[in-house]
Amino acid sequence: MISLTYDFHIHSCLSPCGDDDMTPGNIVGMASILGLDTIALTDHNSCRNCAAAIFHGETYGVTVIPGMELCTAEEVHVICLFPTLSAALAFDEYVYAHLLPIQNREDIFGKQLILDQEDKVVGSVENLLINATDISFDDCFSLVSSFQGLAFPSHIDKSSNSLLANLGFIPPDSTFSCAEVYNASALEQLKREHPYLNQCQVIHNSDAHYLTDLREINGELQVKSKNIPDILSALRRHG
Repeated sequence: MISLTYDFHIHSCLSPCGDDDMTPGNIVGMASILGLDTIALTDHNSCRNCAAAIFHGETYGVTVIPGMELCTAEEVHVICLFPTLSAALAFDEYVYAHLLPIQNREDIFGKQLILDQEDKVVGSVENLLINATDISFDDCFSLVSSFQGLAFPSHIDKSSNSLLANLGFIPPDSTFSCAEVYNASALEQLKREHPYLNQCQVIHNSDAHYLTDLREINGELQVKSKNIPDILSALRRHG
C-alpha cells in the first residue's frame, strides 16, 4: 500500500462560480506545485473540462480523476467520480438531459467555459449548470454505479446544498460508503449525531473555485497504486 495526498473536489472555469483562472492547466499545475498526488475535476453537473485536465495530469504526473458535482432534485450536491473519461462523458450526457433547461446568463451567474489541452476556450455550455437536475438523491448512487462510477455526498455539514442542510438527516437506507465533510474539526461530533458516518470513509477536500483555494494537504489515502480504479476502490472501503 502507498499513501497519496488528494483533492477530489475542484471546480474549473466551466462552473459558473469558478474563477476564469481555474483552467485545467492551471489547476493541475498548482496541484503539482502543492505536492498533490491525485485530484478530481468536479464541475457542477458537467465533465466537459475533464479531458484537458487528464492531459495535463499526464504531463505533471498527477493522477486526474474525471468527475462531476451533481445537483440532485433536492438540491443536494453529490461528488461523482469515474474510472475512465468515456464513462464520465456518458454520464455528462445523461445529466445534461436531466438538468433544468434554463439558459445561463453570464452577466449574472458567470461564464461556463470549455477549454482544450492548450487552455484555449473552444466553447461554452448553454444551460445554467448550477441548477438542480430531476435525479433524486436516493437514485443517484445506483445511477452513478451503472456508469461504473463512485458517488458520495459533498460537504455534508455545510449550511446549503448539503445532505444534512437540505434533508436534515442521513436516510437509514443509504448505500454510500464515503462522505465529504466541510469542517474536519467537527467530524467527531458529526459521527456522534449521525452514526451512519462511522461506517464511512470520511474525507476532506478543498471545494476549490479559485487557485488560492487549493491546499497542500487535505488528507492522505491508502491505496494499492496511483491508478484510478485502485483509488476508487480505496474510497469504497468502509471506515
